[in-house]
Amino acid sequence: MDMLIWGGALLSAVGLCGLVLCIVRVQRARRANLPDAELREVMRRVLPLNLGALFLSMIGLMVVILGIFLG
Repeated sequence: MDMLIWGGALLSAVGLCGLVLCIVRVQRARRANLPDAELREVMRRVLPLNLGALFLSMIGLMVVILGIFLG
């Protein structure tokens, strides 16, 4: 069961890194004072990565909980 816990923690950490990457990309775009249309384009490109990172984090946390319950 330790493999489930550590694997889930790794998935959650990868998802967290993805969320940090999304934050950094949007923050850079906001600091660049881009026009509204270009800022929306950056946001449109970051959104799937953000959702994927959230999903990965959620799955990782679910695996950790499953490992704890089974262990």
